[in-house]
Amino acid sequence: MGKRRRVAERNNSRPLVIGGVIAAAGVAGAVGAYSLLGGGAAADDGKASAAHHKPVKTGPLSASEVRTASTAFLTAWQHGDATKAAAATDDSAAAAQLLTDYHKDAHITGVTLTPGTPSGATVPYSVKATVSYEGKSRPLAYATKLTVVRRTEDGAPRVRWQPSVVHPDLAEGDRLVTGEAGTPPIRALDRDGGELTEATYPSLGTVLDGLREKYGKQAGGKAGIELRIVRKAAAKGTQKTPDKTLVTLSEGTPGTVRTTLNPALQAKAEQQVAHKTEASVVVMRPSTGEILALANSGHGFNVAFQGSLAPGSTMKIVTSTLLFEKGLAKPDSPHPCPKYVTYGGWKFQNDNKFEIKNGTFKASFAASCNTAFISQAKKLQNDDLTRVAQQIYGLGMNNWAIGVPTFDGAVPVQSAAQMAASLIGQGGVRMNPLNMASVVSTAKTGVFHQPYLVSPSVDHRTTAKATRTMSASTQAQLKEVLQYTAAAGTAAKAMAGLGPDFGAKTGSAEVDGQKQPNGWFTAWKGDLAAAGVVQAGGHGGDSAGPIVAALLRAGS
Repeated sequence: MGKRRRVAERNNSRPLVIGGVIAAAGVAGAVGAYSLLGGGAAADDGKASAAHHKPVKTGPLSASEVRTASTAFLTAWQHGDATKAAAATDDSAAAAQLLTDYHKDAHITGVTLTPGTPSGATVPYSVKATVSYEGKSRPLAYATKLTVVRRTEDGAPRVRWQPSVVHPDLAEGDRLVTGEAGTPPIRALDRDGGELTEATYPSLGTVLDGLREKYGKQAGGKAGIELRIVRKAAAKGTQKTPDKTLVTLSEGTPGTVRTTLNPALQAKAEQQVAHKTEASVVVMRPSTGEILALANSGHGFNVAFQGSLAPGSTMKIVTSTLLFEKGLAKPDSPHPCPKYVTYGGWKFQNDNKFEIKNGTFKASFAASCNTAFISQAKKLQNDDLTRVAQQIYGLGMNNWAIGVPTFDGAVPVQSAAQMAASLIGQGGVRMNPLNMASVVSTAKTGVFHQPYLVSPSVDHRTTAKATRTMSASTQAQLKEVLQYTAAAGTAAKAMAGLGPDFGAKTGSAEVDGQKQPNGWFTAWKGDLAAAGVVQAGGHGGDSAGPIVAALLRAGS
């Protein structure tokens, strides 16, 4: 997609080690370091009235302030003083609760914290401790970080409180708990019967967690004793993020769950995204909906299945379906692609303000002309795009049941400029690679097959269905413009040599505050479809295109 005007989218007496140097000797040393911030809660209360008469300190934090604030927090935490550590943050109540539970509910003792080299106001540090429960103990080690900020009321430096300060995988509302696991472990298999592990396939960590939560109790296993993150309850209309095991103290007996993943494609997907900072991809079979591979270069969150990002011009597949149905476009009919189009008070333009004079809709689609789509907004109802997305593509209904949690896309009803922006995959439209792999699969087959990772026959669950299919005429036109884009449009470079049974669409989605847009690419070859996104990657044909094309070649 080209440029446009943006639419908003226990006690421990060991000293704290800092850079290999002892920062505080014993408890007295820890208190001494902490006192540089003015002491604990009582000291803060005592200074409350005086603070009203002092100006609030502003401006960037000095290195000394960062060091002092972080040392106070880490020293108190290491010595098991949750109250004192919490008082060194900007949210003492929330911090005290989680730090107390760290010892009480998670049964973590012997904490040693070793800070690394600060980067501005951010201080990384490693954590080493012991998890003990009913006579069983295991070591715990991980790395996380904190950021020092100025407290709002007086400008004093304090650690900005967020659960990830305690553990990088903790989010708001999550808890750390040690005890008998809520669900038995599972042994996940690929489609060929090989075992799937996070060690072999790093992107599958969250997926394996989701499979365990969904199938652990019915797969015939027995729960063990674990330290785990118990996730907060899901908001209404969303799917809960799976709990995560951090340390196993006593092995349970795993049950077995077979997935649809192809081991060769999964390995290739992992390899492809590893070259990018924030890349995600999904491969599936259009004729059945089977998910063959997924990968994320960042392994803490499954963007491939649960991401919620503007899809940019890849959304023009859905918009074109709408235009073909309404007779507002035909592949070889003349279609306007001016430099600019204004709608709803917003002025939209194409990348580098290009235009196509006397061109066809097929040419506009292949060149990813924004104005060719925005120009049709005045002929559409506000809910037209939403209805097509839901009824034909199965998007935005929050009813996909693939075997693990997903975000099923969002195409809300909007008006004026936001409605126009939705036509080119901006505004309120949100997707992920799973959604867009499904979109191009539906375009290829003409029928929505809900993607799935575990066969519905395993648990007899009901999969999502589309309420209607596109007409044969609409599908033929859609395939024509997608094939032309793969052969001679913005996707041609990445898709070279993959034809003739192929089709593709590129996309770039602008994100406020981000210098480069997110790059998208979705395509099919034969009975294989894939979609990928590279965040801040620029044009989709150059960033996500090679990833998707490599997987289509590998699966041929």
